[in-house]
Amino acid sequence: MTRPRHDATLLHMNETDPATDASGHRARLRRRLIDQGPEALLDHELVEYLLALAIPRRDTKPLARALLHEFGGIGGLFAADGEALARAGVSEVAAGAIKIAQASALRLLRAEVAERPVIAGWQALLDYLHADMAHRLTERARILHLNARNMLIRDEVVSEGSVDQTAVYVREVVRRALDLGSTAIILVHNHPSGEPTPSRADIALTREIAQGLKPLGIALHDHVVIGAKGHASFRALGLL
Repeated sequence: MTRPRHDATLLHMNETDPATDASGHRARLRRRLIDQGPEALLDHELVEYLLALAIPRRDTKPLARALLHEFGGIGGLFAADGEALARAGVSEVAAGAIKIAQASALRLLRAEVAERPVIAGWQALLDYLHADMAHRLTERARILHLNARNMLIRDEVVSEGSVDQTAVYVREVVRRALDLGSTAIILVHNHPSGEPTPSRADIALTREIAQGLKPLGIALHDHVVIGAKGHASFRALGLL
């Protein structure tokens, strides 16, 4: 999946143009955010205000709109890595503001997952995985390790791949589960295409992992595929 190219020079100019905030626009955004909460601001207003904290005395509205267009929305913007942001003309300070916002959101979502059994908090888990993986431009695979109470004991990224594949080795999955004393695992990976439908390779790998874990008494609770268009659960699809 490719992203449209944008004029990095234009974005850079937006960061350095003098702000015209005589009307108190920024103050009104702040007041709405504090009084009414995050839902009171549109996506471009959230990004505009976030950038304003990193680029004081500048008009950040054009930059916010340009970045949302460049990355296809707020999810894609927050998921963009430092190199992609730099290519879009974003300064290191502004990129830091974007990445700290993403990190804070992921920490909050992950805390929701860690506080209760994963199976009982399934929607919280999906929210966390979607925020972290749905807008990535390359495949990432992770293993969620659970204890006997289905509490999350470890969340590990096990592979970073290309735009359409990532390598996961059955032997390494089994060995790590034994090392951690896991009683169950959940396999997760994303499809950068946005379409979460499992591929034949996904199905074959899942069966191999399930067969490798079974003699050891370790369950494969699910394999979840994350995409921008949603998610697919192997268990819900009857594939486990």
